[in-house]
Amino acid sequence: MTRAETGRAGEAAVCAYLEKEGYRIAARNYRIKGGEIDIIAENGFYLAFVEVKTRSKDSLESGFNAVNSRKKKLIIKTAVDYCCKNPGTLQPRFDIAEVIMENGSVSSIDYIKNAYDTTGCKFIF
Repeated sequence: MTRAETGRAGEAAVCAYLEKEGYRIAARNYRIKGGEIDIIAENGFYLAFVEVKTRSKDSLESGFNAVNSRKKKLIIKTAVDYCCKNPGTLQPRFDIAEVIMENGSVSSIDYIKNAYDTTGCKFIF
């Protein structure tokens, strides 16, 4: 499996997980210049902007640690663009999903709701 295929498999697994939890997938791989959000999902209360990090079982860095402050700012900037183009009443939330792959298939999904907020950014929702 290539790195891109592994990433797509991880994102697909998180989409299935979210749908099972009652979310509707509003967008996948939403891009603007300088930013991307892997999954945008809604459940009637929240608009979840989800960053998916797929790792092998023996990876040295966790997916959660890979979402550094620079990456968070880019995601927030992209979320602002999405909200401006798709106005709504749902509360925005920033989540991180870590997918562990083993032998070409998903072995686990760890999901953190509200993993970070806009503190320190110039954007307000």
